[in-house]
Amino acid sequence: MTTALICIDMQMGMADRIAAGRPQANPMAEAHVAALLALFRARGLPVVHVLHDEPETPFQRHLPAGAPMPCALPVTGEAVLWKSRSSAFAGTGLEALLRGQGTQRIVVVGAVAAFCVTSTVRAAFDLGFQVVLPGDALLAFDIPAHDGGRIGADEVLRVTLSLLGADFATLVTADQVSGVLAA
Repeated sequence: MTTALICIDMQMGMADRIAAGRPQANPMAEAHVAALLALFRARGLPVVHVLHDEPETPFQRHLPAGAPMPCALPVTGEAVLWKSRSSAFAGTGLEALLRGQGTQRIVVVGAVAAFCVTSTVRAAFDLGFQVVLPGDALLAFDIPAHDGGRIGADEVLRVTLSLLGADFATLVTADQVSGVLAA
């Protein structure tokens, strides 16, 4: 079974949030993303980078915040797609690219767990892809609560993974992905 790695929104704007002290879960997420990129590259498996490019935000391809983070720099031969919506499938050609490669299963890493990662995982499931989600290779931040206050980053990630793991993805750790690829 062909498996591709989808690396979502690992952009300098995320690094800026972290550097500014924004509460986050998974302080090792960047290292896990880099390790998974290395694993897929070493095995000659497809890697696709999907980056956010949205007017009126810092996440634009021509701005510093839109550049890829050092841990997730694309290399020659890897597809780089730009999106202006939450899901990596919305208007990017990602589905056609994956189907053209014969991809049936995807491993999704990146940012932000409760937003673009969630949208992408749900869309992938709806399109018939098997989804593997290494929860420790996701960036997750605190968010404002609908009824006031804030929801901590760890709780946001816990709820996000619980929802996605219930129906849409197989939850693993970054260290377990090599075993998934062997299966």
